[in-house]
Amino acid sequence: MRWARALAPAITAAAMVATPLLGQRTAGRRAMSSVVVAGLFATTAERAAHRWGPGRAGLATGAIAAATAIVERVGVRTGRPFGRYHYTGALQPQIGGVPVIVPMAWFAMALPAREVAVAVTGDRSSAVSRIVIGAAALTAWDAFLDPQMVAEGYWEWQQPGVYRTIPLRNYLGWFMTGLGVMAVLEVLVPPAPHAGRDADRTMVGQYAFMAVMETVGFAVFFKDRVVAAVGGAAMLPLGTVAVVRLVRGR
Repeated sequence: MRWARALAPAITAAAMVATPLLGQRTAGRRAMSSVVVAGLFATTAERAAHRWGPGRAGLATGAIAAATAIVERVGVRTGRPFGRYHYTGALQPQIGGVPVIVPMAWFAMALPAREVAVAVTGDRSSAVSRIVIGAAALTAWDAFLDPQMVAEGYWEWQQPGVYRTIPLRNYLGWFMTGLGVMAVLEVLVPPAPHAGRDADRTMVGQYAFMAVMETVGFAVFFKDRVVAAVGGAAMLPLGTVAVVRLVRGR
């Protein structure tokens, strides 16, 4: 567990740094995408097991992965709730047309987003506020995720939208799905009684780290200042407020 605690974040950071150094739509970038998701997943899962115990953490992991896999499968078949899209064969393995790493990614950032909501709301934290702000924090991450994955050819939209070919409906679908995900987390891995003071620092740091790395990555390395601005405006304020409140509370 100690090795996982140190190694997974280091591997994730290294893979994120390596990604823009490799050619777009190459096998190397596909491999780095899987490494980043696996590293985030391992970091979140390890921290969840440490905080809530292996049993509850495992139940939450399985529930979120299964639920989001179903949502993605329904989305591919019906276009609801995200809009009409489909996954290409770039990311493997797949089950039912959905890459295995996709539900892993949902869980990997869902719990950090919820812990950000816990820190942001502080002593006024409630189930409703955590669910709503957690869903917003998770959706904010997709302002970075979808443009990058579309650019890499991992999935495609049937009717391109206004934001880097992504329809705005996609983000409403993310928020609605996020509400359900946060509600499940609220039941299976509830925050501590003094929620605002006891938000998990590692997961809040993970969210803030992703916000900074994605903003810098798009602005400097991917040369896409629009995504850097939109994603940064969505993620950075939440991450910053969460970190500041944790530091002050400590």
